[in-house]
Amino acid sequence: MLRFGTAGLRGPMRAGPDGMNIATVSTATWAVAKVLSERGLGGATVVVGRDARHNSAEFALATAEVFAAEGFSVTLLPDPLPTPVVAYAVRELGAAAGVQITASHNPASDNGYKVYFDGGIQIVSPTDVEIETAIGAAPPVAGIARVPVLPAGTELVRRYLERAATVRRGEHRVRVALTPLHGVGGASALAALRLAGFDDVHVVAEQFEPDPDFPTVAFPNPEEPGAADAVLALAAEVGADLAIALDPDADRCAVGVPTPDGWRMLSGDETGWLLGDYVLSGLDAETAAGSVVASTVVSSRLLAAIAAQYGATHVETLTGFKWLARADADLPGKELVYAYEEAIGHCVDPVAVRDKDGISAAVLACDLVATLKASGRTPLEALDDLAARHGVYLTSAVSVRVDDAAPAMAALRADPPATLAGAPTVVEDLRQRPAPHDTDALIISATGAEAGLRMVVRPSGTEPKLKFYLEVSRAPVGGAAAALLDELVGAARQLGERLTAG
Repeated sequence: MLRFGTAGLRGPMRAGPDGMNIATVSTATWAVAKVLSERGLGGATVVVGRDARHNSAEFALATAEVFAAEGFSVTLLPDPLPTPVVAYAVRELGAAAGVQITASHNPASDNGYKVYFDGGIQIVSPTDVEIETAIGAAPPVAGIARVPVLPAGTELVRRYLERAATVRRGEHRVRVALTPLHGVGGASALAALRLAGFDDVHVVAEQFEPDPDFPTVAFPNPEEPGAADAVLALAAEVGADLAIALDPDADRCAVGVPTPDGWRMLSGDETGWLLGDYVLSGLDAETAAGSVVASTVVSSRLLAAIAAQYGATHVETLTGFKWLARADADLPGKELVYAYEEAIGHCVDPVAVRDKDGISAAVLACDLVATLKASGRTPLEALDDLAARHGVYLTSAVSVRVDDAAPAMAALRADPPATLAGAPTVVEDLRQRPAPHDTDALIISATGAEAGLRMVVRPSGTEPKLKFYLEVSRAPVGGAAAALLDELVGAARQLGERLTAG
């Protein structure tokens, strides 16, 4: 049976309880409805949306109709739309829950079922466990009733786009190259950018319309090598100031910039640093003091230094926006203003969308680059400025395929690296943290003179991989950081081979 993972279900479209199909979707919806009703929310509003993958329309309709049969007032969004529209709509309408049918950047053969409660925030435990328990008690799919539901109009979508446009605070012009990678973000991104005043936008024509087969990319993820080649080529051709690549459900945004050696995509950390600094730089001292920015345990630690400069609070969370969106939950009087994860997810307007949102992030990235351009600066120079203020931070990642991560993680816990780059290490096992802040990961940090070296190891939440997240931080002098990062990459690969051997 498919298990609730990152805020819901995700898997291959096929028959049976281990696949995404009408029976799985209907049963999950019956279970979500049961959990909501047990919490006294029966009859409340529920929002249902979808991407443009194969079967998404059928799955969304089944979801809406089961909720309606269970007595809920259902807002079924019209047409395939970005995932953050559902997160926005739940918050805007004061809905009890939202469901988006999407598999994000997974292969074309997959689909998924993403669940929001609590003001448009992805669910966390114990809600996922309660839903799984209810799934086990569900009647056969033939016994799950459905009531016809008509799609809503476009008013909510219009309000979302208008809100996304408001994250722009400057007035300068910029030329943009854009691709939605065959996903649902193209029209929405164009509309939001134009509402924000960015009308010089060039799109990758062969990737603009939604296509569930993703024919021009091997893997529809802007982070994958080659996935952004077309938009970088277009950016060079039209003389753009930045390139934007959205993932298929448009909740993640990757940014490309020109360099003396040609165009390249920024890492998620680099974009996170730039956007975090830009958000905080626009706040007065009093507002900054009441503001929270957040990043995850596998992301760079530079955002913490940036926050300290402005007098803001930085919170480090577990991986995933279900945790980032709650970063200010235990900080009375303080409010989240920005959050990011290294996997190119950015939440730039938490008041409206408490989740990663590629559309509003694209607007803010364009505003940042336009502001830099007006002052004669580039994104690379802005990164250099951050290094001069806070030190050099370099990050990288290594992934090792593994059939079962549990034995590998057990072996790592039994025998963690005693040194990194020749320096003694300290190890924090995140399984030892109190719930719900525990997770299957280890942080291995160098001590002494090499205290800026860190390796975080965890199993992937969506793929059969062991992942190593690496960072080197150094004072803004000398050239040792890059060599140390190379050494860390080599050490991670050797460690991965040892852990997965046999």
